[in-house]
Amino acid sequence: MPEISRFLGIIITMYAEAGERHNVPHFHVRYGEHKATFEIESGDLMVGYLPKSQMRLVEAWAELHRAELKADWAMLLSGQAHARYIYDYRV
Repeated sequence: MPEISRFLGIIITMYAEAGERHNVPHFHVRYGEHKATFEIESGDLMVGYLPKSQMRLVEAWAELHRAELKADWAMLLSGQAHARYIYDYRV
């Protein structure tokens, strides 16, 4: 699963799920045993759970990196192997 960022124990990934059609641009988050999926455009939680402080960090990170997330999504849909790594750890 292509990792696009990692900070403060939070891992951000973006990948194409086999056999599923991707209608809503989104990214996946893991923090310990917690998993969540966020919509790129709005930053809204689509499914899953994160502790409150990690939720705020992910929301802030997504707002700062929305353009990069959109570009990564376009790469994913075009069939490129994986999304680019977003190196900026600012949150």
